[in-house]
Amino acid sequence: MTTEMLPGKAHTPSEGQAGRSRRVVEKLTSSQIYRDYKGAFETVTGLSLTLRPLKAYEKAVTLDEGGNPFCAIMARTNQGCANCRKMQADLEEEAELGPGSLHCFAGLCDSAVPIRVGNELIAFLRTGQILLHQPNQEEFTRTTRQLLSWGADVNLKALEEAYFQTQVFDQAQYEAMLRLLATFAEHLATISNSIELEDDEQEPALVSNAKRYIQDRFNERISLDEAAKAVNASTRHFCKVFKQATGITFTDYLARVRVEKAKHLLQNPHLRVSEIAFETGFDSISQFNRSFKRIAGTTPTQFREEF
Repeated sequence: MTTEMLPGKAHTPSEGQAGRSRRVVEKLTSSQIYRDYKGAFETVTGLSLTLRPLKAYEKAVTLDEGGNPFCAIMARTNQGCANCRKMQADLEEEAELGPGSLHCFAGLCDSAVPIRVGNELIAFLRTGQILLHQPNQEEFTRTTRQLLSWGADVNLKALEEAYFQTQVFDQAQYEAMLRLLATFAEHLATISNSIELEDDEQEPALVSNAKRYIQDRFNERISLDEAAKAVNASTRHFCKVFKQATGITFTDYLARVRVEKAKHLLQNPHLRVSEIAFETGFDSISQFNRSFKRIAGTTPTQFREEF
């Protein structure tokens, strides 16, 4: 979906959500699957592909990111940078539920594809900085007039050269490319949970020990007090340190471990869903279904059918 950039209130995640998003993005961007896909996408399309955490509006476009040279020049001006940040905020709001695109004041199209796990928004795949029509002098003239009215100090000759070198995509071709990114986003969402469960070398020993405790006893009834006692910490201190280090609560982490274990068991067609639920530590089928849907974005039965 492509629309003009309109004023609006952008999605504003909590600090906890934003912090968790940054941690997940750091792990996803270092994964081999993301690096391979990013390399293939950029080679085939000539466009840059970035994985952005939530609320990353402050990140300016630079040539080092492989972005459009026109946008890089614009980002060096205060007015252009402010306009870009506003567009990024609006684009996140536009793309909360599915791929979205907006045009900036210069006519360039930027797009975002959300990565969601269930109802939770994790991050965005970002690409674009392209034109969906051939560049023309009339539009460039309007752009320069706008810049001059803002009092922007920019080399117009260099800006014009960069503008007319902007990549042009056919509308249908570009939308098909975004659909492919949406499929990739679903794949990243699938692996994001298992990536979150990996140990971090910099995390406190208390947290690492708690993770091992969970891995060893995920199929048992584990209370918060028991976990804190197992790592020689008070419940209050344990909750605080665990949340700060992982971005999620102990209870949520335990549920995610159990769901990952359940995913593997669901690949065995001879096991009933009810058996898997209790074997992975859930107290009831309804609790299992709710947790699985929230974390995996689908029900256990649907996951098995799609596998």
